[in-house]
Amino acid sequence: MTRTASVTRKTNETDISVSLTLDGTGQRTIQSGIGFLDHMLEQLARHSLMDLTLTAVGDRHIDDHHTTEDCGWAIGQALKEALGDRKGIKRYASCLLPMDECLSQVALDLSGRPFLIWRVSLPAEKLGTMETELFREWFQAFAMGAGITLHVENFYGVNTHHIVESCFKALARALRDAAEIDPRMPDQIPSTKGTLGGSL
Repeated sequence: MTRTASVTRKTNETDISVSLTLDGTGQRTIQSGIGFLDHMLEQLARHSLMDLTLTAVGDRHIDDHHTTEDCGWAIGQALKEALGDRKGIKRYASCLLPMDECLSQVALDLSGRPFLIWRVSLPAEKLGTMETELFREWFQAFAMGAGITLHVENFYGVNTHHIVESCFKALARALRDAAEIDPRMPDQIPSTKGTLGGSL
């Protein structure tokens, strides 16, 4: 089974196309129009081993908010579609990731129930032209679009670039582990309910 998806999101604010292959090799072509966001999405693809293609055109004459948020939503939706009924996945994973002076952790559940805990303080207000408060918006939109429970925490760090990058890399590694097929139960949905997808 090939776990792939393509999503197009077109609104008055953005026009975004995403193609995603879960069981890839980390190939990526990213063009959001926001340099630092492109850099982070390249890290997401490389370290999760998802193949990811994204093109985005947004109302960046206003600011980067809508483009950032909608890129998160579209990638999340593509992940949700690629996961399908989530049969056989390991479901839970976490990654504690060091990057030079900082240490960050992501823990997630591919549950179908979207929720974000964001405990990340960023010293600088901008990275390149991008306002750093937008990273929380990306993670929130991604969690909602994908239908996942997502906890992101930075324990310490000084350099804002390192802190943000460590969060994306930790997300990538946790996604890679949680989305893998468990060889001990490849044909079972990892829930006593018998379903994953939003039901409580």
